[in-house]
Amino acid sequence: MAPPLRVPAVIRWAWLLAALPLLAHHSFTMFDMTKQITLVGTVTEFQWTNPHSYIEIDVPDAQGAVKHWSIELGSPSILQQSGWKFHSLKKGDKTTLIINPLKNGQFGGFLNKATLPDGRVLGNGPGREP
Repeated sequence: MAPPLRVPAVIRWAWLLAALPLLAHHSFTMFDMTKQITLVGTVTEFQWTNPHSYIEIDVPDAQGAVKHWSIELGSPSILQQSGWKFHSLKKGDKTTLIINPLKNGQFGGFLNKATLPDGRVLGNGPGREP
């Protein structure tokens, strides 16, 4: 019978540290989940990609200056469960988004719900429906 395999502590720690970025990937700590803001603007791009989809949107501020926002959504497989399709938004569409903004004040956030040009309101996956 072969002796049990003993993995040195240093190697176990290396495996653990290597796995941490995978856990951090799904963190929402960059978003202020206690705040919601409404964006009304024009879609410049809808990225139906893994691991996350994105809505790129130009939003005029109170003075009329246009600010470009990047809004993160779930993965396409999660979004489909809430009624999203790869063609739900396209460049030039006018839409209203309710988001949780980035904590650092940059123009970005995490989608809470979207009102599409046809009037449908979609959430950001199961359990996040409007």
